[in-house]
Amino acid sequence: MSVLVLALIAGAVIGLALGALGGGGSVLAVPALIYLLGFSPATATTASLIIVTATSATALYAHARDGNVAWKTGSLFALAGVVPAFLAGAVAGHVPATLLTGAFALVAARAEPPERIRPAKAAGAGAGLGAVTGLLGVGGGFLAVPALVGVLGLRMKQAVGTSLLVITVNSLAALTARTGTGGDLRWEVIAPFTGAAILGAWDGKRLAAKITGETLQRIFAYVLLGVATLMLADVIV
Repeated sequence: MSVLVLALIAGAVIGLALGALGGGGSVLAVPALIYLLGFSPATATTASLIIVTATSATALYAHARDGNVAWKTGSLFALAGVVPAFLAGAVAGHVPATLLTGAFALVAARAEPPERIRPAKAAGAGAGLGAVTGLLGVGGGFLAVPALVGVLGLRMKQAVGTSLLVITVNSLAALTARTGTGGDLRWEVIAPFTGAAILGAWDGKRLAAKITGETLQRIFAYVLLGVATLMLADVIV
């Protein structure tokens, strides 16, 4: 199968997840870029930020149009993560590839369906989310959605839309810190990948209206567990 076809398929799946779940798709972007498209871990995390920023911004527009974005709450949550995202993005290029892959696998394994979070843990949620975004090139929606629902009391649909605002801001901050350090980004792969992800995000939004959020999250959690297992095995072996 050609690199272009793989990029289009992977992009569509990731966009579908972002549009439907308000996050999570970016956790698949990095392993897809590494294992399917031959990117190095450091370059893959930078490329993922480009893809996630563009796709999340597009999906955000679709959700905002339907009134499913809590702008004030989302802005405050996102601002807490801007500085950590920028700082983590700046140092990510100096982290050994094996450590980066292992850390990513552990984060993916922790991506679970939304549940109620203790208020004490919510205080640093925005900052922690920004750090994860900057270091590993993931949007962190799988962390943002539970916090927005369980701690801040948003409805699930509103939390999904609002998380896209958080993802867009954090990803852009981390990407800014990495400007000029991305290495060979292979735009001939990133461009179609991003285009397919953007189109997939629109379909994901429609899918979310037909299937319950809990069902979508559980399916995605099982997929992430499989990805995390493969990545950890790669690091160990």
